[in-house]
Amino acid sequence: MTEWLTQPGHDVFFFDEGRFGLKPVVGRRWAKRGVRPTVTVHPRYHNFYAYAAVSPLTGDSFMLLLPWVNTEVMSLYLAKMSEALGSRQALVVLDRAGWHRSKDLLIPPNIHLEFLPPYSPELNPTERLWLVTKADVCRNQMPDSEDQLCQRLTDRLAEFTNHDIRQLCRCSYLPSIN
Repeated sequence: MTEWLTQPGHDVFFFDEGRFGLKPVVGRRWAKRGVRPTVTVHPRYHNFYAYAAVSPLTGDSFMLLLPWVNTEVMSLYLAKMSEALGSRQALVVLDRAGWHRSKDLLIPPNIHLEFLPPYSPELNPTERLWLVTKADVCRNQMPDSEDQLCQRLTDRLAEFTNHDIRQLCRCSYLPSIN
């Protein structure tokens, strides 16, 4: 990986999908002593997915909200990421979901896939992005519609700066690029 990073125009991204939906997420909250806090919920099971690739070294990211997780949608995501990269090359590190390894997956020439070891989500820093984002967008909140949740999520993801992503997604196992 160090050799990859020393080449001009090369970067490493970590990729993951996060599911967001209308199913309530109830969590702890502060309240005055003796007051039992309440959270209004209305269980519904509509959801969509946030696809995100983040670079812990540069803070760059590429995110899309998409309706499903499958090979066709993953191919679409990679094509859009490739367009955004332009002439840059990206090593994308991701888990071993079936649609990530499908023989029908269309991988653009400037994107190279590397798979994490099986059952190792702790090695993917994008998981930390989802943890923070879900806490901010979903916990103890009841959106009126999927569109409203989508807008909240879009607004929250847009707030992340490159510095925020570097801090949140840093990995001790990546070499620095000073």
